[in-house]
Amino acid sequence: MVYRIHRRTVLYRSIQKLRSITNSHARRKTSLILNASRYIRSLKQKLQELNQLAVAAAQNAIDNNPTPVIKVETQEEGFTIKVVCEKSCQGLLTFILEAFEKLGLDVLRARASCVESFSLEAFGIKENKAPQVDAQMIEEKVSQAIKNRREITKQC
Repeated sequence: MVYRIHRRTVLYRSIQKLRSITNSHARRKTSLILNASRYIRSLKQKLQELNQLAVAAAQNAIDNNPTPVIKVETQEEGFTIKVVCEKSCQGLLTFILEAFEKLGLDVLRARASCVESFSLEAFGIKENKAPQVDAQMIEEKVSQAIKNRREITKQC
């Protein structure tokens, strides 16, 4: 009897952990498993995208081309901007954020790393007063901001 209660408690805790990890509110176990499966697929897709960006950045490093990889995706509410560069350059983040400001993009969340290489993943929305902005325009402005930074500092 005690074994069954212990096993049921362990199963209940495992299900609660799965719910919290996947942000699922499903009551039935099958719905919870389906939600977990969708969550795992989305994580795999994000991992593949990051691997592609890393491979492209590594290829740029091999080619001795210091051009960073810039990827802009249009979302329902705004844009997801990803920038990866093989070198960490002081002040690069500032130039990119200034380019966002000139475009009229409000950055709602961003994740940046400057340890050995530079990577930025940001989500921004267009300000109400800002002119029409598209993914290609954002990519061009970010690329121009990076070039401007290089011209000014001549280090990276």
